[in-house]
Amino acid sequence: MSAVIDLAKPKFYKGQQVEFIGGLGSIIECSCNCGHCSYLVEMEMGEQPEMGRIGYETTILLFETDIISLQQ
Repeated sequence: MSAVIDLAKPKFYKGQQVEFIGGLGSIIECSCNCGHCSYLVEMEMGEQPEMGRIGYETTILLFETDIISLQQ
């Protein structure tokens, strides 16, 4: 029985600031599977709402092709 080795290397790293259609955010986690990497991205918070804020507003799952690095 042979082991499956995933050769995909992530292009982005945890904590990196990135841009995507819809906003800016930072990488929380990366997962590489079948040669493709996907990332959990925590979006930047907007202005403070009147009722306050409990935590981050949105965390989204994006593929590497949907992300642009802000650090060149």
